[in-house]
Amino acid sequence: MRALALIIVFAIPGSVVCGQAAPAGSAFDVASVRQSQRAVGPDYNNQITYSPAGFRARNVTLRRLIAEAYRLQLNQIVGPEWLDRNEYDVEAKASGEDSRELMAARLRGLLAERFKLATHGETREMRVYELVVGQAGAKIHPVKDGDTVTARRGFHFHGDMQRFADLLAVQLSIPMASNPSQPMRASGPPVPVLDKTGLQGTYDFSVDIRPELGTDLFTLWQRALEDQLGLKLENRKSTVEVLVVDALEKMPTEN
Repeated sequence: MRALALIIVFAIPGSVVCGQAAPAGSAFDVASVRQSQRAVGPDYNNQITYSPAGFRARNVTLRRLIAEAYRLQLNQIVGPEWLDRNEYDVEAKASGEDSRELMAARLRGLLAERFKLATHGETREMRVYELVVGQAGAKIHPVKDGDTVTARRGFHFHGDMQRFADLLAVQLSIPMASNPSQPMRASGPPVPVLDKTGLQGTYDFSVDIRPELGTDLFTLWQRALEDQLGLKLENRKSTVEVLVVDALEKMPTEN
């Protein structure tokens, strides 16, 4: 279950900011944007990391960059098919420490400047999963200042419930591998997972998921969510805000 792990760890929570422009003064001080020398495949190894004063991405697709900038999940970005094919390396730095909100604003400005990105927001009905609290109640609690976190076996998570919903959206798009020795890869833009738990705060927990022959990842995750976290996924049709790409260039302007 290692595919896309780095994306998950550093994904921005998915509150919608469709069409929001970068505020004045939000540009990165230094930014390098180049086409990746070697493609690794759509959304397989989009390595994205954040630091207090910077953003770094390797082999990242434009769909992933736009999703990061607008704090959306991949299936909420509507645009040409090549959004998932072309890959880029990005290194951007800013002075001082940024919040994730300001970092996202800087990234929106970078996309507008280097790729001439223009967008507009819409709402569309689509299939979604809603992450909700199970009948018996949640088995997890937010961490408090001074709490000691004990590492446990399994898939470790740290963040709020919206970030966990983002994690699930990508994990559920990964088909079971026929060859256990091969890494599992996402099969396409994931179905959006909407946080409907009502749980506030930051959580730190591990989910122990073990592959089983003939059992798909949705079933494995659903079982783990209910047994270990007191949560569950509900399959629904819902009206979802999406970001439509009106204009975008494949090649970034020179650094």
